[in-house]
Amino acid sequence: MTEQLLLPLPQSAEFARTFAAMGRPLRLCKRECRRRVRMLWQVQSRRFRLFGRVDLVSRGPVADNAEDLMEWAATWRHWHDGRPFVLNADGIAPQILRANGFWPLMTPATLALLDLDAPATMRQAMQQKWRNRLNRAEGADLRVIRRPLAADDWLLTAEAEQARARRYRGMPPAFATAFAAANPGLAQVFEARHRGTPVAAALMLRHGRMATWQIGHSTPEGRKLNAMNLVLWHAMEALQADGHEQIDLGILNAQDAAGLTRFKLGTGARAHQLGGTWLHLGSLAPLARLLPDRMLR
Repeated sequence: MTEQLLLPLPQSAEFARTFAAMGRPLRLCKRECRRRVRMLWQVQSRRFRLFGRVDLVSRGPVADNAEDLMEWAATWRHWHDGRPFVLNADGIAPQILRANGFWPLMTPATLALLDLDAPATMRQAMQQKWRNRLNRAEGADLRVIRRPLAADDWLLTAEAEQARARRYRGMPPAFATAFAAANPGLAQVFEARHRGTPVAAALMLRHGRMATWQIGHSTPEGRKLNAMNLVLWHAMEALQADGHEQIDLGILNAQDAAGLTRFKLGTGARAHQLGGTWLHLGSLAPLARLLPDRMLR
């Protein structure tokens, strides 16, 4: 049972099933004690012309205590064959990674993590402006429905068009449809309709104790009506009732998407900084151990 751990999407069984269905199976590694999973990490692999096979562990490993993570950083070579290894760490101190030969590639990203609780508690945790907008949306002529993601869903088309217009890259719509097919009932759309017309929607991917906000889109009319506030509130209530403990609202980017950052944090979510992206390459490892502290930030 992996549900004992609070697993982000890239480390979940649902993610592994999706990648297997897309022809890119993952390797699952774990440590157990008395039939309880203490630590888990899933490894993605790709082949590049110059490097051959490159392995990636994203948002992992996941453990139930910090001591296990520190031990993993010192002993990961026991399960790995020495090929190029990219680690998107969470919870491992940069000094520990440096000491074990990892070279920093990218500075840490920051996520918005929303803990789910009783509806009254969640509502109280919202920022006042966010709650006021929710109140206005609740008084508008809006109806929110919950439905499974469709293969030809309008939300996927809207997301692809929005990504092109704003020049950002996320998981392609093909991933969402593959997730829905590999995990029946776990790709859920929460959709606000105004006089029968969809004006805002969010795709939530459910995985173990967590859920991930994968896609969100609002029309100009939906923005006028604060429809996304109502969509997310319905999702929060429903997912909490389903037994989920946390929603990953994705990366915070105050520089390029200040409005979206404010929206996410307004829900009562907390900012959580990941550990950055690191590379272990045999020839670089001795140099990595000599890096000054200023290069680890």
